[in-house]
Parts: sequence; C-alpha cells; structure tokens
Amino acid sequence: MLFIFNFLFSPLPTPALICLLTFGTAIFLWLINRPQPVLPLIDLDNQSVGIEGGARRGAFQKNNDLILYYFPEAKTVYEVFQRGLAVSDNGPCLGYRKPNQPYRWISYKQVSDRAEYLGSCLLHKGYKSSQDQFIGIFAQNRPEWVISELACYTYSMVAVPLYDTLGAEAIIYVINKADIAVIICDTPQKATMLIENVEKGLTPGLKTVILMDPFDAELTKRGEKCGIEMLSLCDAENIGKENFKKPVPPNPEDLSVICFTSGTTGDPKGAMLTHQNVVSNMSAFLKLLEPIFHPTPEDVSISYLPLAHMFERVVQAVIFSCGGKVGFFQGDIRLLPDDMKVLKPTVFPTVPRLLNRVYDKVQNEAKTPLKKFLLNLAIISKFNEVKNGIIRRDSLWDNLVFSKIQGSLGGKVRLMITGAAPISTPVLTFFRAAMGCWVFEAYGQTECTAGCSITSPGDWTAGHVGTPVACNFVKLEDVADMNYFSVNNEGEICIKGNNVFKGYLKDPEKTQEALDKDGWLHTGDIGRWLPNGTLKIIDRKKNIFKLAQGEYIAPEKIENVYTRSRPVLQVFVHGESLRSFLIGVVVPDPDSLPSFAAKIGVKGSFEELCQNQRVKEAILEDLQKIGKEGGLKSFEQVKSIFVHPEPFSIENGLLTPTLKAKRVELAKFFQIQIKNLYESVHE
Repeated sequence: MLFIFNFLFSPLPTPALICLLTFGTAIFLWLINRPQPVLPLIDLDNQSVGIEGGARRGAFQKNNDLILYYFPEAKTVYEVFQRGLAVSDNGPCLGYRKPNQPYRWISYKQVSDRAEYLGSCLLHKGYKSSQDQFIGIFAQNRPEWVISELACYTYSMVAVPLYDTLGAEAIIYVINKADIAVIICDTPQKATMLIENVEKGLTPGLKTVILMDPFDAELTKRGEKCGIEMLSLCDAENIGKENFKKPVPPNPEDLSVICFTSGTTGDPKGAMLTHQNVVSNMSAFLKLLEPIFHPTPEDVSISYLPLAHMFERVVQAVIFSCGGKVGFFQGDIRLLPDDMKVLKPTVFPTVPRLLNRVYDKVQNEAKTPLKKFLLNLAIISKFNEVKNGIIRRDSLWDNLVFSKIQGSLGGKVRLMITGAAPISTPVLTFFRAAMGCWVFEAYGQTECTAGCSITSPGDWTAGHVGTPVACNFVKLEDVADMNYFSVNNEGEICIKGNNVFKGYLKDPEKTQEALDKDGWLHTGDIGRWLPNGTLKIIDRKKNIFKLAQGEYIAPEKIENVYTRSRPVLQVFVHGESLRSFLIGVVVPDPDSLPSFAAKIGVKGSFEELCQNQRVKEAILEDLQKIGKEGGLKSFEQVKSIFVHPEPFSIENGLLTPTLKAKRVELAKFFQIQIKNLYESVHE
C-alpha cells in the first residue's frame, strides 16, 4: 500500500506526468462515452409462445390479443396520413430530385390538398366513393404515386397498382378483371400502350387516363378516337379544386388496395387488402421497434422498392404515421447510391439482391491478403460488439474500414429491414457489423399484407426469420407428401390475424385454396420452429413434383443447397414425371468462375468458359459434392447441367418482382437445352 502511495504521489518527470494524465484522461473519456449495451427485452432462448391449437405468438406480446392499431386516431391509411400531417406540424413529406440537384420537398398539407383535388376530379367525372370503384395506378415510384393513392383513400375508393413487370398480357387481364375505368399513369409511353389496348378492343372498359408527365395533343386526339379522355394530372387537380367535394373517409374494414401478385404460374391474383390489414401490419412493426426505435418527423426513408408491392407501402405507412419524410430515387437503380448520399435516409428498406451487390463489391475491393485480413478482422471485432448489444458507428473499425460503406448509404441509417427473399448469413452478418444500426430480417407475403414475422431486437443470429409479429399468429401444418409433420416442429406455414387478406378478387376457388374455413392463410412455404422459438424457412410446398419412380422432388430446396457452390450464381433444377432424374441450368458467378476454371487449367473469356466442356463437368462435380454435403439424396442430385451466361432477372421475365423463379417460364425458355440434356443422359 505504501509503495502505491509513494508511486502515485511522488514527483514524476514532466513528460511522464503528461503521458500519465493524457492516458488517464483518454481512459476516463472512453468510459463515460462508451455506448451502453441495449439488452434484449425477451429471453432469446424462448422467443415465441405456444397457444391453443398448436399456433405460436411472439414472446414480446403480453397476451393473445392481436394488435389492430398503434395510434387510436389512426385506424385507416387515410387517418395514418392525417396523423402525420398533425404531428409533423405540416412538415416536409415527399421529396424528389433531378440529376445533380438537392432534394425538393412537398409538405404534408400540399400532398393532402392535391389528393383531395384529384379525388374531387374523379367524383366530378362520375366516379363513385365506393368499395367497387377501382382506380388503377400505373407508375414508377414518385410523389404523384402517393398523391394518387391518397386520393383514392380520401374518398373511399380502392387503389389497384399496375407495374411493368406484370407483362403486357397480365396488365390487360388486371384491367378487365378489376373493371378499371380510370388509370393514373406516369409516362406518355404507358398511356400509348393503354390506348393501343383499347383500340384493339382488349380493354373496352377503360375510359379515362390521367397522365403525370407532359404529353402532346396528338395523344389526346388518339385517345378521343377510341373513347378515352386524356387528362394531365395538373388539369385533373385544377378541375377538382374548382369542383371540390368534401372527403368521404373509409372505415377500417373497407378495402384499401387490390394488390395483384405476379405468381410464378398462371394469371395474376388480386389480393384484397383492407385498411385494417395495412394499419395492423404497420402497427405490429411499430410495437416491435418500440424499445429501440421511435420514428419522428426527422426520420426519412428512401423509396425505390416498387410501390406496387406491400413491403414498401407498409414502410411508408410507418413513416407517415409519425410525420416522417419519404424521398424518392430518380428512377434509375444505378443512381441509387448518389440519391442516398444526398438524401441521407435514416430508414432503409431493402432486399437481398441489392445487399448482395454491395457485399460483393466490398469483398472484391479487398484484393490483397492484408486487406482481406483487415476486413475480416473488422467484421469479427465489430460483430462481437453487436452481439453484446452495442450499436454504433464511431469505433476504430468504423473509422478505418466501414465509414466508406456507411457513407455510400448516406451515413445516417438508423434502421435497416430486409425482406422479399432469403438473405445469406455472411451478408446479413456483414451489414449488422458494418452499418452501426439496427438490421432486421422480415418474412411475409402479399396475402398477409407484408410481414408476418421479423427478427427480434437483440437477436443477431442468422438463418431464420424471427417470430410472429403482434398482429398475427403462426402455425405449422402437416405436409405428409413431403414428410413434414407439426409434431416434429415442421410443416406448411399458416397465418391468422388482422393482417390476413380477405381473398382474391372474383376468384372464390383460389381464395378457398389460400384461406381455410377457420381463417388460416396457407402460405405454401415450409417452415421449422427452431429450439429458440424462431421460424426458419426450409422449403416450398407448391413447387413439388414426382419423378417417374414416384419420388417427390422439391426443387427450391435443392437449389438452395446448390447455390452454396462457389462458381454458381443461380441455378434452376428441372424434373419431369416421365423421367427418373433431374437436370439443371446453371448461371456461373462472373467473379468466381475465372479462378475456378484456372484451377483445372482452363482460361478464356466468361462466355468461352461457359461453353467449355471441362468447366461444365467441374461445376457439375462441385454441385454434386455440395449436394452430398448438404444431405441431398441421390435422386435429388442433378445428372447433367447446361451452363448459361446470362442471369435470370425480372427484366428477362425469368424472375418475379420478388425475385422468385418463374419455373414455367424458365422451362419454356430452356426447353431446347432441357430436351438435349435428357437425351444426352442414359437413364
């Protein structure tokens, strides 16, 4: 003790004293500024609770009462927006920009007024405030999309989004199925297509087209010749302003939107969603985020995911309910990084496809062994903090490694949520480490509005989609044909709650397939309850078929295993009931294929490597090796493959907008190659 006293209080040389004081000050500042860990509010080993009938609810729910709304004054999507107008004190609402310019903002009151004028115009033109009045919206994300949608809700009409990736034939089908007489669209090109359909007698019920962009008199004349009234959005709003009608707000049980899903097979199905569906789903997310994230008028989300799909619309409802802002991208996904740098969003809804690109770019830029080592060390070190509940972006690793990545997304993201498709564990772990913000993965489908489960705050494990949200229950039902049984905690994922849709428009047969007599939505996805109470998606029910020997095949399960192969970017597994084996189409990864081929002594351009027989054989061998390691049975392994250089995409019609394989279209597209593969292998 005396030694310590003498050491502390004996005179020190001045430089030593300065060093000691500096070091002590640094330690003191580090201690008082160190972020406090955010501890989970639930037991992460027991994240869901069993209820009567074998279903489960999230453990954060206090009882079995499902949430209908979060704010008592906001029970419809219309009221959600009106609340935003009030709490923001008429703050900025919708933002847009032109190239190399800052964002310009439209206030909440301006949006509300323009929606009332547009809705008043529709009433003046003879359209009704009615649950049977369907208004088409055919546009890319932009402020006018939201204004058009709000116009529908202000007068109890129903919005019907249309989108390019439905395809020309499907758009005609939707217009006729929903008896759409008026469509609000963005470009003269889309208006021309709509007029052409009327001219050909394909959509005789269409009477009015309201156009957001400028157009010439020739288009007006062409429309008049076939009985279509062409209006600019500006003129429509002026007509409504001169013939103003008092708002006729909807009830919670009223329809808000008919969301047509671009299924992997057959015609689109129109999912009928009520205001209550949307608000309950929005409210469930707000409830989950309550302990860690409170949206305010200062929050801003970037809108680039299609507004024709419910994921983006629910995110926007969350933002509007709290008076926040939504900034739109310029319409070109390649300019999204620039838009984000200018907008600096705090809320970032995203999909794995985009995150994979960012992840791959970061990995490819770490070209030297030293850079790769530092990147991996940074990920491990930062993720260790995340696992301990420390979420920040001011650490040493942030400054050295991650600040550029954070900056590319604006530098202010507080909340990221990914959905629409599965995300790989390395990519999810990377973003949780790199972004210094809350990162969640959600799961759902249009028929349950958007999300039915989401990862819990504080659970940083990957490979699952969390637990049921507060507006629904989830249960697993036996699928005997595929050997999945609920007693083994496996089966088809079924959802029941306030976010479950009312059925498909004018399609009782399809509705009956999706909704059983007790109100459970059958998703077609196969899930497993993990020991900690989280839900894992393991298979897909609908895409199963028998081989000639009677074995059931679930191709998506096989594809999920095969995509672990390093040279593989995408794979399509195909089988037929008259054949005894499977074949596949493989799209190689352009970044990985050259080095993979070099190991077997083959060099050349990407296209040349795709055509090389030795490369094809090596990829097939790797697939079968990965398949065996992944537990695939011999009859689940492909016997031959075709190597295709072009990725499957939404643009070439081989993926749905939610990035699921269009299996029928893929089989048609590759029918010659499939025929040749079967002929080349002796059964």
